[in-house]
Order: sequence, then structure tokens, then C-alpha cells
Amino acid sequence: MNGRADFREPNAEVPRPIPHIGADYIPTEEERRVFAECNEESFWFRSVPLAATSMLITQGLISKGILSSHPKYGSIPKLIFACIMGYFAGKLSYVKTCQEKFKNLENSPLGEALRSGQARRSSPPGYYSQKSKYDSNVSGQSSFVTSPAADNIEKDMLPRYEPIPFSASMNESTPTGITDHIAQVKVNKYGDTWDE
Repeated sequence: MNGRADFREPNAEVPRPIPHIGADYIPTEEERRVFAECNEESFWFRSVPLAATSMLITQGLISKGILSSHPKYGSIPKLIFACIMGYFAGKLSYVKTCQEKFKNLENSPLGEALRSGQARRSSPPGYYSQKSKYDSNVSGQSSFVTSPAADNIEKDMLPRYEPIPFSASMNESTPTGITDHIAQVKVNKYGDTWDE
């Protein structure tokens, strides 16, 4: 023995390191295939139907007079807007399905990162703590724990605000910083003014 106590369980699995997926990541051939498949399926099965449906609903609302048409361009601007929103809603609605496809890939660093819940890590490796097997009973949400040094930096960068004490002598109708003397101005029936 080297004098150190080993607290690991004898049959415990050593977790594999989570791959760092950043902007410089180059996808594998199988990942590229899944990207293309997701792009095509999200377009034909989600974006096109949602864009067409939103355009039909918008045209129906314009025809019934619920939405007004543009005096010069008619219903075209609203239909284009509905089409674009339907397109993006279709793409966004397919994200979970596409993530599942990547999670099912066996030898994929991207799939491994998605399975471990660390796909959007933009900081250097080791900045966040990895989820241990003891956290499995937490309601499925990943917990990010920062180092104490990061907490101190965050506290130092935030401005320190002192609370303003409440004063009963000030009310909302009186502006502060103005003297209490208010000049009395008189106006006669001809519109002439003078100070008293």
C-alpha cells in the first residue's frame, strides 16, 4: 500500500470520459448520414405539413375577416410569415426525435455525449462535475456544479447594491431634490402673469 485509502467499490464500473463536443468537432460518416436523414425527415414530415397548415389557417382567418389583409400586398405578407413560422416549428418539433437517433448510434462520440447529457458543454472539459451513479434518483434533471473558485469569481463580478431605506417623509407625488418653496403665480382674466 502507498498510504492512500482506496474508497472505490471493488466491482464498480469506471465511467468512460465524456467526449468534448465543440465547434471543432468533425462528425463521423454515420453521424453525417443521420444528420442528412434528420434534415430530410424533418423537412418532409414536419416542416412542410406545418407550413402548409399554418398558411391555410392564416388564409381562412383573412377570408373570414379576423385578420386584415395589407392594402397594397394583400394576404401575401401574412402567408409568408405563417409559412416561415410553420417551417421553423416543424424543424424544432423534430429535435427530440433526431436526438434519439443519435443516442441509438453505438460508436458515436456525439451519441455518447447526448446519452450522458453533456452535448451542449461549451466550457473546457472538467469544468462541470460528471453525474454519478448516486444521482440517478433525482427527477431526471441534470445538475451542474461549479467549482468554489468559479463561485468567488461570480460574486466578485456582480455589483454590490445597498438597500435603500424606506422613508415615511417621502411620498410618490413629491419629487426629490427640489426645494419645498413653490412660487405662486397669478393669472388675470387677460392672461397676464406675476409672482407673489
